[in-house]
Amino acid sequence: MAFDGITISNIVTEFNQTLLGGRLYKIAQPEPDELLLTIKNNLADETHPLYASNSQYRLLLSADASLPLAYLTGSNKTSPMTAPNFCMLLRKHIQNGRIIAISQPGLERCIQFDIEHLDEMGDLCQKSLIIELMGKHSNIIFCDDKRMIIDSIKHISGMVSSVREVLPGRPYFIPETQNKVNPLDTDPDSFQATLSAKAIPVYKAIYSTYTGLSPVIANELCAECALDADRPATTLDSREWASLYQTFSNCMTRVKEKQFAPRIVYECGKPVEYAALPLTMYAADESVEYSSISRLLEQYYAERNAYTRIRQKSVDLRKIVQTALERNVKKYDLQCQQMKDTEKRDKFKVYGELLHTYGYTAALGDKSLTALNYYTNENLTIPLDPTLTATENAKKYFDKYNKLKRTFEALSELTKEVKSEIDHLESISNALDIAAGEEDLVQIKEEMIEAGYIRRKGGGKKAKITSKPFHYVSSDGFDIYVGKNNYQNDELTFKFATGNDWWFHSKKFPGSHVIVKTNGEELPDRTFEEAGRLAAHYSKGREQEKVEIDYTQKKNVKKPGGANPGFVVYYTNYSMMIDSDITGIAPADNSKN
Repeated sequence: MAFDGITISNIVTEFNQTLLGGRLYKIAQPEPDELLLTIKNNLADETHPLYASNSQYRLLLSADASLPLAYLTGSNKTSPMTAPNFCMLLRKHIQNGRIIAISQPGLERCIQFDIEHLDEMGDLCQKSLIIELMGKHSNIIFCDDKRMIIDSIKHISGMVSSVREVLPGRPYFIPETQNKVNPLDTDPDSFQATLSAKAIPVYKAIYSTYTGLSPVIANELCAECALDADRPATTLDSREWASLYQTFSNCMTRVKEKQFAPRIVYECGKPVEYAALPLTMYAADESVEYSSISRLLEQYYAERNAYTRIRQKSVDLRKIVQTALERNVKKYDLQCQQMKDTEKRDKFKVYGELLHTYGYTAALGDKSLTALNYYTNENLTIPLDPTLTATENAKKYFDKYNKLKRTFEALSELTKEVKSEIDHLESISNALDIAAGEEDLVQIKEEMIEAGYIRRKGGGKKAKITSKPFHYVSSDGFDIYVGKNNYQNDELTFKFATGNDWWFHSKKFPGSHVIVKTNGEELPDRTFEEAGRLAAHYSKGREQEKVEIDYTQKKNVKKPGGANPGFVVYYTNYSMMIDSDITGIAPADNSKN
């Protein structure tokens, strides 16, 4: 996640376009390390994606050590009944104050808001609200016009930091960031001289030398000039240094001229990276461009947080599924080995039959008998117990045959049951992987209760189900529905779909049932491909380069009696090999941006 100096430069540019000249209408502190400011600006841009009514914007400033952020937001937050002291101080000094400047020193991860206000005597004064977005050192600091700290959202004493105290009455300054250089003031000679002295990968040399550059941007600079980012900086020749500097210089020019193009990069439908500049090292169809950096940040972290939250909430369910799966896989492997041992049962049967036929030629004490196998017309040597007669040896082999036959028949049913349970558990595991909300977990938990993997607490009632299948619209306008779990798969296939609707499913992997509503029309090839991609994406095979997908009309899909939820059979189908990339297939409700 590249919340670096370039991203902050983009944010400052947007703030200047929307907040400059506005007045601090409301000041709230919903979290201990977070401010939510409502800013009223009569010159507000009503076309801005996050413009609120009455010429207002909401500005979120967070100094959270794990996720420091600053962006315009369209959502509100509930504040505590009693405002914290820092919030009350800001209200006392700068409530209704006017923002006269918004700046970023160099490419530092720092934003300064200069605010003009009237003091108790009615005199015009100026103060600064500064947010430092520096990981665990993040802070929001309130200063007077002489750069003296009035207060901060986090107090940092000399015992905590030997570099700088952040306490009321102390002078404010930006600490030296590991002796890094301002990338906006770099020339070709100093660029090469500084980086070439570092015997580390060139991308690390870039971001460790220059302020405000992230590893993502450093890798992008190398990619743009076709340079291996992992090569030691000491091995580059003069031509490569010239090319790298030119790319670096072009990047800095874009920053100086405010030519930003914020975008989110997706992989398998999940957001994995963002930047304020184009990322050519990713495929073009994997990224979504935004007109507002604030909208990007709000969307990105909302999606990431939702994904993380669901993973955390599903931990207990995953553990139950994984434990049951491991136990059944071990059981199945053991049963398969036992089944393999029963393969010699027919050989024992033949031994017994041949001994009944030719046993009269064997004498007591013989250790073997060679006889013609009338099944194959070949001679067969039969081992004998020399202490037994031929008839007793035949009985011994028939006993072994009957024992292995009974074992085979019993294992045939047991392995079928265990394999069915493994498939069921794999399908539940896949449902947990694709769950998009807490309501999806509720339905999966209900399935696990019904299957006996979880006990219903206190004999309680069945939980209310609100989860709905995924709904997409193909490029040709056809509705496509994707089941999130086995119950939804059954519902879609046997209650929602009609006979001529098309049904898609991964051939080899557990996955979702995908239904395309035809409305009596013939589907174009592109819709078949998009439905196939959705079936691949929402299956356990999504990480494969290609996934084999079976598809047929719904009328050909049957539900065997007593089968687990989501299990079906079909005997007439087509197949396709397709990737799992669903970029460009639009959800029916709204797009990503």
